[in-house]
Amino acid sequence: MNKRLILLVPLACFLFVGAFFYTALFSDPRELESALVGKPVPEFELPDLLNPSRQLTKQSFGEGHYLINVWATWCPTCRAEHEYLNKLAKLGVKIVGINYKDEPAKARVWLEQLGDPYVLNVQDYKGDLAIDLGVYGAPETYVVDTNGIIVYRHVGDVNERVWRDKLAEKYREAGEVNEL
Repeated sequence: MNKRLILLVPLACFLFVGAFFYTALFSDPRELESALVGKPVPEFELPDLLNPSRQLTKQSFGEGHYLINVWATWCPTCRAEHEYLNKLAKLGVKIVGINYKDEPAKARVWLEQLGDPYVLNVQDYKGDLAIDLGVYGAPETYVVDTNGIIVYRHVGDVNERVWRDKLAEKYREAGEVNEL
């Protein structure tokens, strides 16, 4: 083998490793791709947190675009974002809650004490719906368009900065989608 070619191998390795670390330096670990982006909200049938005798399905979410927020009382970040979710709900943002692997009684007390920003609250005690959504942990928020297609996934809390920089535009665009 040519000696010059052998000398280029360490340089090629250095450039490859350098490119890897350079791209990792500017990536956001909260930007996790979801296999469901571009796909419909999964089918499910689970109880309503506030009325357990009532079964909810994705058709229960109704028409129009909305956010799905996965939350739990054991999640400190969920508590941190809750006040902002209440603010969004007062501004007319439609939010569906998925109470994830939580004790229903604690969740109902939470909503009584902190306010209920959700139009519906799915009780996902075993985490089946969350698994179908690809949830890593709470909180996670999905933007769903008027066709019931998940268009964006946000991992972490929703706050003013996240809403302004990421979710508001996705939510607005999700509402502009026309019927297929």
